[in-house]
Amino acid sequence: MVRLALSWSGGKDSSLALWSLREEQRFLPEALITTVTGAYDRVSMHGTRRELLALQAAAAQIPLVEIEIPVGCSNEQYEDRMRQALSSEMLRDVESIAFGDLFLEDVRRYREERLTPVGRQALFPLWHRDTRRLADEFIAAGFEAILVCVDPAQLDPSFAGRRFDQQLLRDLPAGVDPCGENGEFHTFVHAGPIFDAPIAVEVGTTVERDGFVFTDLTPA
Repeated sequence: MVRLALSWSGGKDSSLALWSLREEQRFLPEALITTVTGAYDRVSMHGTRRELLALQAAAAQIPLVEIEIPVGCSNEQYEDRMRQALSSEMLRDVESIAFGDLFLEDVRRYREERLTPVGRQALFPLWHRDTRRLADEFIAAGFEAILVCVDPAQLDPSFAGRRFDQQLLRDLPAGVDPCGENGEFHTFVHAGPIFDAPIAVEVGTTVERDGFVFTDLTPA
Protein backbone atom coordinates (compact mmCIF):
# COMPACT_ATOMS: atom_id res chain seq x y z
CA MET A 1 0.00 0.00 0.00
CA VAL A 2 1.44 3.36 -1.06
CA ARG A 3 1.75 5.87 1.74
CA LEU A 4 0.30 9.14 0.52
CA ALA A 5 -0.95 12.57 1.48
CA LEU A 6 -3.51 14.69 -0.35
CA SER A 7 -3.10 18.30 -1.41
CA TRP A 8 -6.22 19.86 0.12
CA SER A 9 -7.81 23.21 -0.71
CA GLY A 10 -11.12 22.50 0.99
CA GLY A 11 -12.87 22.79 -2.36
CA LYS A 12 -14.71 20.57 -4.76
CA ASP A 13 -11.81 19.04 -6.69
CA SER A 14 -9.77 18.02 -3.66
CA SER A 15 -12.93 16.58 -2.11
CA LEU A 16 -13.58 14.56 -5.25
CA ALA A 17 -9.96 13.40 -5.21
CA LEU A 18 -10.35 12.19 -1.61
CA TRP A 19 -13.61 10.43 -2.49
CA SER A 20 -11.96 8.75 -5.48
CA LEU A 21 -8.94 7.65 -3.45
CA ARG A 22 -11.14 6.15 -0.75
CA GLU A 23 -13.92 4.57 -2.80
CA GLU A 24 -12.28 3.64 -6.10
CA GLN A 25 -8.62 3.10 -5.28
CA ARG A 26 -8.90 2.09 -1.62
CA PHE A 27 -6.23 4.52 -0.48
CA LEU A 28 -6.58 6.42 2.77
CA PRO A 29 -4.41 9.56 2.85
CA GLU A 30 -2.29 9.91 5.95
CA ALA A 31 -2.58 13.69 5.89
CA LEU A 32 -4.23 16.63 4.17
CA ILE A 33 -1.76 19.34 3.07
CA THR A 34 -3.06 22.89 2.80
CA THR A 35 -1.30 26.16 2.00
CA VAL A 36 -2.43 28.96 4.31
CA THR A 37 -1.59 32.66 3.95
CA GLY A 38 -0.39 33.40 7.46
CA ALA A 39 -1.20 37.12 7.62
CA TYR A 40 -4.82 36.43 6.65
CA ASP A 41 -5.33 33.11 8.48
CA ARG A 42 -7.05 31.87 5.35
CA VAL A 43 -6.57 29.17 2.76
CA SER A 44 -4.48 30.59 -0.06
CA MET A 45 -6.46 31.51 -3.22
CA HIS A 46 -9.77 30.28 -1.78
CA GLY A 47 -9.88 32.74 1.11
CA THR A 48 -11.54 30.22 3.44
CA ARG A 49 -11.11 30.80 7.16
CA ARG A 50 -8.60 28.59 8.91
CA GLU A 51 -11.14 27.38 11.47
CA LEU A 52 -13.33 25.98 8.69
CA LEU A 53 -10.33 24.14 7.29
CA ALA A 54 -9.79 22.51 10.69
CA LEU A 55 -13.46 21.49 10.83
CA GLN A 56 -13.14 19.81 7.43
CA ALA A 57 -10.10 17.81 8.51
CA ALA A 58 -11.87 16.73 11.70
CA ALA A 59 -14.99 15.71 9.76
CA ALA A 60 -12.85 13.71 7.30
CA GLN A 61 -10.91 12.19 10.23
CA ILE A 62 -7.56 12.89 8.57
CA PRO A 63 -4.69 14.87 10.17
CA LEU A 64 -4.07 18.31 8.70
CA VAL A 65 -0.68 19.76 7.76
CA GLU A 66 -0.81 23.52 7.23
CA ILE A 67 1.97 25.19 5.24
CA GLU A 68 2.10 28.89 6.07
CA ILE A 69 3.20 31.24 3.31
CA PRO A 70 3.55 35.05 3.25
CA VAL A 71 1.40 37.46 1.28
CA GLY A 72 2.80 37.70 -2.26
CA CYS A 73 4.67 34.43 -1.81
CA SER A 74 7.28 33.77 -4.52
CA ASN A 75 7.80 30.38 -6.15
CA GLU A 76 11.09 30.05 -4.31
CA GLN A 77 9.45 30.71 -0.94
CA TYR A 78 6.63 28.30 -1.70
CA GLU A 79 9.00 25.53 -2.73
CA ASP A 80 11.15 26.06 0.36
CA ARG A 81 8.12 25.84 2.68
CA MET A 82 6.95 22.70 0.87
CA ARG A 83 10.37 21.04 1.27
CA GLN A 84 10.29 21.82 4.98
CA ALA A 85 6.82 20.32 5.32
CA LEU A 86 7.77 17.15 3.46
CA SER A 87 10.69 16.60 5.81
CA SER A 88 8.50 17.04 8.90
CA GLU A 89 7.62 14.11 11.13
CA MET A 90 4.09 13.78 9.77
CA LEU A 91 5.12 13.69 6.09
CA ARG A 92 8.66 12.37 5.93
CA ASP A 93 7.56 8.76 5.27
CA VAL A 94 4.91 9.71 2.71
CA GLU A 95 5.80 8.37 -0.74
CA SER A 96 3.23 10.15 -2.91
CA ILE A 97 1.19 13.36 -2.93
CA ALA A 98 -2.22 13.26 -4.63
CA PHE A 99 -3.75 16.30 -6.35
CA GLY A 100 -7.24 17.11 -7.61
CA ASP A 101 -6.05 18.56 -10.93
CA LEU A 102 -8.14 17.67 -13.95
CA PHE A 103 -6.51 18.67 -17.23
CA LEU A 104 -4.00 21.53 -16.97
CA GLU A 105 -0.79 19.99 -18.32
CA ASP A 106 1.49 22.81 -17.12
CA VAL A 107 0.21 22.50 -13.55
CA ARG A 108 0.74 18.73 -13.57
CA ARG A 109 4.24 19.12 -14.97
CA TYR A 110 5.12 21.73 -12.33
CA ARG A 111 4.01 19.43 -9.51
CA GLU A 112 5.88 16.44 -10.90
CA GLU A 113 9.07 18.44 -11.44
CA ARG A 114 9.03 19.74 -7.87
CA LEU A 115 8.29 16.42 -6.18
CA THR A 116 10.73 14.20 -8.09
CA PRO A 117 13.90 15.81 -6.64
CA VAL A 118 12.63 15.22 -3.08
CA GLY A 119 11.84 11.57 -3.79
CA ARG A 120 8.06 11.84 -3.98
CA GLN A 121 5.59 10.84 -6.68
CA ALA A 122 2.64 12.96 -7.80
CA LEU A 123 -0.71 11.19 -8.23
CA PHE A 124 -3.73 12.56 -10.08
CA PRO A 125 -6.83 10.42 -9.36
CA LEU A 126 -9.19 12.65 -11.40
CA TRP A 127 -6.92 13.26 -14.38
CA HIS A 128 -8.74 13.72 -17.71
CA ARG A 129 -12.16 12.87 -16.26
CA ASP A 130 -14.97 14.76 -18.00
CA THR A 131 -15.58 17.86 -15.90
CA ARG A 132 -19.34 18.11 -16.52
CA ARG A 133 -19.76 14.49 -15.56
CA LEU A 134 -17.64 15.05 -12.46
CA ALA A 135 -19.75 18.05 -11.48
CA ASP A 136 -22.92 15.96 -11.87
CA GLU A 137 -21.42 13.09 -9.85
CA PHE A 138 -20.39 15.51 -7.11
CA ILE A 139 -23.94 16.79 -6.70
CA ALA A 140 -25.58 13.36 -7.06
CA ALA A 141 -23.30 11.90 -4.36
CA GLY A 142 -24.63 14.38 -1.82
CA PHE A 143 -21.72 16.80 -1.71
CA GLU A 144 -22.64 20.40 -0.90
CA ALA A 145 -20.41 23.37 -1.68
CA ILE A 146 -20.49 27.16 -1.89
CA LEU A 147 -18.55 29.37 -4.30
CA VAL A 148 -16.14 31.35 -2.11
CA CYS A 149 -13.91 32.91 -4.76
CA VAL A 150 -14.69 34.12 -8.29
CA ASP A 151 -12.39 35.54 -10.93
CA PRO A 152 -14.47 38.46 -12.28
CA ALA A 153 -12.46 38.44 -15.51
CA GLN A 154 -13.98 35.02 -16.28
CA LEU A 155 -17.25 34.88 -14.34
CA ASP A 156 -19.73 37.46 -13.09
CA PRO A 157 -19.17 38.39 -9.42
CA SER A 158 -22.81 37.57 -8.65
CA PHE A 159 -21.83 33.88 -8.66
CA ALA A 160 -19.83 34.36 -5.45
CA GLY A 161 -21.70 32.93 -2.47
CA ARG A 162 -23.94 30.69 -4.57
CA ARG A 163 -24.47 26.99 -3.94
CA PHE A 164 -22.76 24.62 -6.33
CA ASP A 165 -25.84 22.84 -7.65
CA GLN A 166 -27.55 21.97 -10.91
CA GLN A 167 -29.06 25.44 -11.21
CA LEU A 168 -25.60 26.97 -10.98
CA LEU A 169 -24.31 24.60 -13.66
CA ARG A 170 -27.17 25.64 -15.94
CA ASP A 171 -26.38 29.31 -15.31
CA LEU A 172 -22.66 29.10 -16.08
CA PRO A 173 -21.80 30.96 -19.30
CA ALA A 174 -20.42 29.06 -22.26
CA GLY A 175 -16.68 28.66 -21.94
CA VAL A 176 -16.65 28.44 -18.14
CA ASP A 177 -15.50 25.01 -17.00
CA PRO A 178 -18.15 23.25 -14.84
CA CYS A 179 -15.46 22.47 -12.27
CA GLY A 180 -13.75 25.85 -12.51
CA GLU A 181 -10.53 24.17 -13.61
CA ASN A 182 -9.30 27.30 -15.38
CA GLY A 183 -9.54 29.30 -12.15
CA GLU A 184 -12.99 30.72 -12.87
CA PHE A 185 -14.15 29.95 -9.32
CA HIS A 186 -13.23 28.11 -6.13
CA THR A 187 -15.49 26.39 -3.62
CA PHE A 188 -15.77 25.34 0.01
CA VAL A 189 -17.27 21.89 0.60
CA HIS A 190 -19.35 21.64 3.77
CA ALA A 191 -21.11 18.28 3.37
CA GLY A 192 -20.69 15.01 1.54
CA PRO A 193 -19.73 11.34 1.78
CA ILE A 194 -16.13 12.11 2.80
CA PHE A 195 -17.30 13.72 6.07
CA ASP A 196 -18.73 12.02 9.14
CA ALA A 197 -21.10 14.99 9.59
CA PRO A 198 -21.96 18.21 7.72
CA ILE A 199 -20.16 21.43 8.62
CA ALA A 200 -22.63 24.17 9.48
CA VAL A 201 -21.66 27.48 7.88
CA GLU A 202 -23.14 30.93 7.48
CA VAL A 203 -22.65 32.98 4.32
CA GLY A 204 -21.28 36.42 5.09
CA THR A 205 -20.20 39.45 3.12
CA THR A 206 -18.74 39.49 -0.37
CA VAL A 207 -15.74 41.70 -1.12
CA GLU A 208 -13.35 42.32 -4.01
CA ARG A 209 -9.66 42.05 -3.18
CA ASP A 210 -6.52 41.66 -5.29
CA GLY A 211 -8.55 41.25 -8.45
CA PHE A 212 -10.81 38.48 -7.09
CA VAL A 213 -14.25 38.39 -5.49
CA PHE A 214 -14.47 36.55 -2.15
CA THR A 215 -17.50 35.50 -0.12
CA ASP A 216 -16.76 35.00 3.57
CA LEU A 217 -18.05 31.92 5.38
CA THR A 218 -18.12 31.48 9.14
CA PRO A 219 -18.89 28.46 11.32
CA ALA A 220 -22.56 28.47 12.26
